[in-house]
Amino acid sequence: MTIDSAGPGVPSGLDGQRAPDLPTAPTSPGTRNERSARDGGPLRDGDSARDGSPGARRASGHRGAVDPVKVLMHRHRELCERAVDPLEIAAGLEAHGMTDRTAARFRHRDVFSLAEEMYARAAREGESAPRTEPPGRPGTRASWAALALVPGAVGTAVVVGLRLTDGQPRLAVAAFGALAMTTGLCLALRHGPLSTRHRTTNAARAWTCSLIAYALAGDGLLSAGRDGGPDGPWPLATAPVLALFLACAPAAWCAHLFAARARRRLSASRGLEEFATAVRPLLLGAFALYLCALGGLLALCGTALDESPAYAGAGALGALLLLARLLTARGFTHAPVRALAGAGAAEATALATVFAARLPGCSFLATPVDSLVGAVGPGAVPALACGAGALVLLVQATRTLTRASAHALPCEAP
Repeated sequence: MTIDSAGPGVPSGLDGQRAPDLPTAPTSPGTRNERSARDGGPLRDGDSARDGSPGARRASGHRGAVDPVKVLMHRHRELCERAVDPLEIAAGLEAHGMTDRTAARFRHRDVFSLAEEMYARAAREGESAPRTEPPGRPGTRASWAALALVPGAVGTAVVVGLRLTDGQPRLAVAAFGALAMTTGLCLALRHGPLSTRHRTTNAARAWTCSLIAYALAGDGLLSAGRDGGPDGPWPLATAPVLALFLACAPAAWCAHLFAARARRRLSASRGLEEFATAVRPLLLGAFALYLCALGGLLALCGTALDESPAYAGAGALGALLLLARLLTARGFTHAPVRALAGAGAAEATALATVFAARLPGCSFLATPVDSLVGAVGPGAVPALACGAGALVLLVQATRTLTRASAHALPCEAP
């Protein structure tokens, strides 16, 4: 499909009439640059003939009146060609910085109505090549829902194996179990609402593994280090880790609920601010629902394994991992990596200071950690580290996941 330049005889509005010309006024270079940035594209050579200035109109007078919507369609030609509905055009325009106020320059009350005209005109000009929905991702909702159960099922089997074995067989079960749980987690994250088209960085994987490893062994090692050890194997917290793997299923279901409801709101909204206001409670509600499910799983695993459920530390870690994945799945990858790295570095620093305090003259290094652990317990370290990262990502999510551009395409298989 091609989009021809504006000219006589080409209908410009939804009603088949040419859109009225914009008021003309002399513009300075700074004003033109600012306006071009709001329109979603850089100012290029030849754009002076489009900006509506008197000189530009005299230069283009032989081609007829300037059609501002047609100019915008040229600037976003690829977006108009690949869009399967007006919502994708609206999301793309918003991603390029257009607001409802900017849409008023094109004689439209909001970005959504402008996108509807652009979609209708592009479809009318490309009638010879009708549009079809792009093929969905492999699998169905039942398949990704089943895959979301795999990490919890594998984790349960590994914990049972560790409880029934001892010595060398137990080490073999632990090694095989770690590999199997990692594989199951990768399968669950490659399909469904938590999957992403963006490549997950090695740093994000490494820090995630570090945080899970600390949840398994960090509190026990920290307590042993403060007591002068470890003199042997220290206790492992299997209940919180098992609950986190079991929580992969509720995380996927909550993410799907949020994505489906947000898409529905996108269809009904008539403005960007209206959409953001409607989606923000959906995000917070899905996040709260996941925390409730995680809390129930922590209580269940703690009771079944007769261990401390570590509500604060494991809950903060679960919140951090969910928000990081939600942002990554929609292309916002920088903030999650930094939050994961900050939490992992804080936990590693706490452990390092406890053992570094044994060096001559360095006992003061462990004072902050000793004071915190003595007042609250060893679980305060992951609770503060992961809780701070989760709070940062929650603020980021309320700003980015409430944009229409974050829901331009379905995030899961149909």
